[in-house]
Amino acid sequence: MEFTAGQIAKILKAKIAGSLKNSFSELITDSRTTGFANNALFVCIKGERHNGHIYIRELYNQGCRVFLVSEEHAYYSELSEASFVKVPDTLAAAQQLAAYKRDLFKLPVAGITGSNGKTIVKEWLWQLLEPDHIVCKNPKSYNSQIGVPLSVWQLNSQHNFALFEAGISLPGEMEKLEALIKPTIGIITNIGSAHNENFKNSQEKTNEKLLLFRNCKTILYCSDYKTIEKGLSAKIFGKKKKISWSYKNKADLRITSSKEKGGATTLKAKYGKKEVVLQVPFSDKASVENCIHCWLFLLHLGYKNEVIQHRISELASLGMRLEMKQGVNNCTVINDSYSNDIHSLSIALDFLKQQKQHENKVVILSDILQSGKDSAALYKEVNRLLKSKKVTEFIGIGKELSAHQHLIEGKKYFFFSTEKFLDALKQNKISFSDSDILIKGARSFEFERIQKLLQQKSHDTVLEINLNNLVHNLNYYRGKLKPGTGIMPMVKAFSYGSGSFEIANALQHNRVNYFAVAYADEGVELRRNGIATPVMVMNPELQSLDQLVQYQLEPEIFSFAILEQFAKHISANKAQLKDGEFPIHIKIDTGMHRLGFEEKDMHKLAEKLNQYPFLKVKSIFSHLVASDDPNFDEFTRGQVFLFGRLSEHLISSLGYPVLRHICNSGGISRFPEAHFDLVRLGIGLYGVGAHTEEQKHLLNVSSLKTTISQIKHLQEGDTVGYSRRGKITKPTTIATVPIGYADGLNRKLGLGAGNLYVHGKAAPIVGSVCMDMCMIDITGIDCKEGDEVVVFDSFETLKKLADTLGTITYEVLTSVSARVKRVYLQE
Repeated sequence: MEFTAGQIAKILKAKIAGSLKNSFSELITDSRTTGFANNALFVCIKGERHNGHIYIRELYNQGCRVFLVSEEHAYYSELSEASFVKVPDTLAAAQQLAAYKRDLFKLPVAGITGSNGKTIVKEWLWQLLEPDHIVCKNPKSYNSQIGVPLSVWQLNSQHNFALFEAGISLPGEMEKLEALIKPTIGIITNIGSAHNENFKNSQEKTNEKLLLFRNCKTILYCSDYKTIEKGLSAKIFGKKKKISWSYKNKADLRITSSKEKGGATTLKAKYGKKEVVLQVPFSDKASVENCIHCWLFLLHLGYKNEVIQHRISELASLGMRLEMKQGVNNCTVINDSYSNDIHSLSIALDFLKQQKQHENKVVILSDILQSGKDSAALYKEVNRLLKSKKVTEFIGIGKELSAHQHLIEGKKYFFFSTEKFLDALKQNKISFSDSDILIKGARSFEFERIQKLLQQKSHDTVLEINLNNLVHNLNYYRGKLKPGTGIMPMVKAFSYGSGSFEIANALQHNRVNYFAVAYADEGVELRRNGIATPVMVMNPELQSLDQLVQYQLEPEIFSFAILEQFAKHISANKAQLKDGEFPIHIKIDTGMHRLGFEEKDMHKLAEKLNQYPFLKVKSIFSHLVASDDPNFDEFTRGQVFLFGRLSEHLISSLGYPVLRHICNSGGISRFPEAHFDLVRLGIGLYGVGAHTEEQKHLLNVSSLKTTISQIKHLQEGDTVGYSRRGKITKPTTIATVPIGYADGLNRKLGLGAGNLYVHGKAAPIVGSVCMDMCMIDITGIDCKEGDEVVVFDSFETLKKLADTLGTITYEVLTSVSARVKRVYLQE
């Protein structure tokens, strides 16, 4: 559905400059998401630390012609083909536009809210309803004040059902989202502790969430949550139809039995006068609860229980996150075979474009099913997306794509089925090397078989890195900074074990200002994999001077010796310099006594730097010794004061502006007065906070996981492992798992000192940790060969492991061996 600039100006009662006739069908708020730019209205969101108006020219050059603005700039007149719709508040205006579009459609709309589980419930309901309905839903977890209008805007005349989740963090927010979603049926999942700090109490937060349902007809909920039950007793819900489920109270769906076995749970319940049974493919409490919400929803819609059972049994294979793994022939494989629609394709292509390690970008795509669009128009749009994201090679699989292959431009191959493509791959009729490959297909095409062939073979131990959580942590710390302060993430030591260029790609996409690495070869790897952000090398070595110049890596200068050597090298290679200068960073020792110039060196340092005008000082910095320890706060403040004084002296001697930075992760939150121009973000980025309160706001990034290879049943007197060190004193069930000290599992964890976790239950390590495997005691744990085993997957399990070893979390993270395959997840 298209709108013109003139139409939206009329809807918003706004002023317009430029053409009234420019049209658009999409809303975008992120200048980096450009797939729909030439058919979009760009909403210039302005916040405390960001301003969408600065990206107008960039979007215009990419084809965008309609802009929703709240600022006026002289250069608008230079963009002669553009339309500028001027409003006081662009976010409020975008919400108003989405509400207008929502009112154009009459269809069942489920509004979903709660503290936890709302995204899972929405996605599961989409999968359960997909065989019967064309469903509109939020992409990913677009449930915020910005995300909901973008989601609602997707509605078109082909949709016959909608699922929209809504999340809030402050009082007064849900009323705005309700006006956009206008649900006809509501689901509230649960009430937890998230965002408690912004509400007087849990009841106030519950009441705010329930406002999503103030105008809907039916509300589904679990009556075991007392604040929900109490909130729904309010007068505004008096005439609503309330349908509940419960483990312990009288309810429409009363759970009478719940038995867990082998990773699955069998639920028995009474629904009306009927006894109903459902087996769900999960055993953890949260997943079971989410399944019950879906069960009740489908029962309410009139689905037969046997149909529900069949569809819910397939939820086990549901992967809602995009996965990136190392592939064969030096390829990177990105698997996004969960859903396949035009919007999720655009999101996945953005992620593909974000990867800089290879120039060749390959997309393997299946037919897009139930799009609600004419096939020719649909695949023309696919072609436009492929071109805008610079895809170099396309593989189309399915009858529809094959029939419309003339609409796809560039290097392309088409196959009627997955089987035909696999045959071609196995016979080497088609092959890939040095490429970033996106695999995206509808579930019925079974693209997991393609992924299996293309990904690099590895053992079952993996380190999962959650890129969404990484960005969440980045934004948490970014929110602590005063406007104008930049961020320099530490990506040294393989990004604290998480990977180098993969992490840097995600951070570069989120516009960090600098990177810091320990050694030149780490910086070289970043450059070779397409990282263009400035890189500071903290330990430059004499043998790496050529690399520093060749790859534009900026060295830390910490002594007169390294200054003289580097100046000599640069002087001999001036022809290679850009603008006749090379950037360096000056390290001052304010108390760490590791590296750096001391106070007594300042006068001589200033003289030397002025002797070398071809060395441009980009930053002056120092290192806090104990920023996370309140016992040394006086010492830390002394460091900050000394750094301020010495750096000011140097800058005045140089006569030009220089960046300054001293804060590490701990200093960012505890010493805001020391932020200066940049902060260096290290362990906090990876989910480890400086103190308990900060830890509440951070998300875990890395999870080390393996699987059970074999299970044995042992008797008293048996022994386990080398030197018979694991002595069995009673009937015991042992599982062998493929992780050992060569993978980074410390030998000190043997003989019961450490635990691994199976289905959330601790399993002590029996005997010694071997090089490639270890054995754990799973007595009493319901599990089987192939089940997942967790080494750590949260701050709590990581910290417990570090405490057991008598070390710090840094060491545990950086000890994970490079042979353990990294799998990158993005929602």
